[in-house]
Amino acid sequence: MRIRNVIVIGASTGGPETLRKLLTKLPVLDASILIVQHMPIYVNESVRKEIVSESSMEIRLAKDGDRLQNGLIYLAPSLVHMELVNNLEIKLAKGEKVNFVRPAIDVTMKSLKPSPSINFIGVVLTGMGEDGARGISHIKKELRGKTIAQDQSTCVIYGMPKAAEETGDVDFVLPLEKIPMKIAELVGSAGASENTLRNSMTAARKN
Repeated sequence: MRIRNVIVIGASTGGPETLRKLLTKLPVLDASILIVQHMPIYVNESVRKEIVSESSMEIRLAKDGDRLQNGLIYLAPSLVHMELVNNLEIKLAKGEKVNFVRPAIDVTMKSLKPSPSINFIGVVLTGMGEDGARGISHIKKELRGKTIAQDQSTCVIYGMPKAAEETGDVDFVLPLEKIPMKIAELVGSAGASENTLRNSMTAARKN
């Protein structure tokens, strides 16, 4: 099955609860979603379970060699960077820390390659530091994708979204509650009709 949409979501401090709230409102999408959450290794599975209970899409802890599938969410495990090979296959590697963290949002976002057949979306959520800022610029400038940053009023720490916004490459600065709809709109504009999108979101809210 061809991958039409690739979405990378990055978060740090306050991220698990923020992701839970975001995924609660996100319908099943014709997309593969990669989540990079800064977290210690001993909470990998507990974080996955926390956010999966609220999601209408299946969430997996990413494994080296996983091939992207539509409708799935891949959570980066701790202590390794998560990259995409040819926009299709997940590669996990230790490497040096980037922005003082591993996995780094920038590494995942910057591993994406230009493709005329894929719609790319980058999202930076609450967190300390500036991880994700360079990745957002890569998605906007090199991939001609769409970019979103969480606004200050709904962030636990307005560090990473601020750094992303200051690049000038963020298309939408939104409160958390509006980000799921915007993601769905951006994916829908790549192929789904407005009615299909609305029906999908209505079904997700009921479940």
